[in-house]
Amino acid sequence: MRRDPGWTDPAVTLQTGLMSVPASANLDDPGKKDVAMQLVSAAENSTLDWRSQFAYIEDIHDGRGYTAGIIGFCSGTGDMLELVEAYTALNPSNALARYLPALREVNGTASHHGLHRKFRKDWEAAAGDPAFRAAQEAERDRSYFDPAVRDAIADGVRALGQFAYYDAAVMHGYDGLLDIRAAALRHATPPARGGDEREWLNAFLDARVDEMNEEEAHSDTSRIDTAQRVFLNEGNLDLNTPLTFAVYGDRFRID
Repeated sequence: MRRDPGWTDPAVTLQTGLMSVPASANLDDPGKKDVAMQLVSAAENSTLDWRSQFAYIEDIHDGRGYTAGIIGFCSGTGDMLELVEAYTALNPSNALARYLPALREVNGTASHHGLHRKFRKDWEAAAGDPAFRAAQEAERDRSYFDPAVRDAIADGVRALGQFAYYDAAVMHGYDGLLDIRAAALRHATPPARGGDEREWLNAFLDARVDEMNEEEAHSDTSRIDTAQRVFLNEGNLDLNTPLTFAVYGDRFRID
């Protein structure tokens, strides 16, 4: 959850453009994927404009150090380090490369040691580099989107379920997604094994909420209760637009 305390937003609408999206397409369809990015950005940054978040960086005091970029890369969880390493492979002279030793030192902690104010400024400046933006998207896909969608398709769920898996991976990491799926398996069966899709997704979302309640920083479960669960109760298993939902009390619409 990456939003400033007290931040409020009226109903926000963002058009998906003129893309023609097959109603039953998987989440990796470009149009569906853009919807997924908007949904995550609404929960993570209180805006549907996910492309405006490449320069984002702050400490939200959740024990993960700095949280930054389009998907919340964290200095304390390793994915920020992997991102800067990937960016440096593309552009060895980039301004963030100098912080690699500090990122390795603070990995696994909430520390900012070696990542002072200049680091934040350099991150914001790097967001103007197309190579850094491309690296953020590639690392998002490699670490979260691609494996989550792959596993969801293997379980026989459609775009809504694929998004539920992806959003879980964003917040809890891919290993956390696997833990949530394992918990859901104690109560329901995935469609690929003969189970009912709605029953499976309800069990998955129940397990996700249980996991979120284990940590104070994630205890607001509105991204499930007033978004994903709403789509499921409406029977929108293909995650078709328009989508009207709320996260943390803010209302959104994706057309």
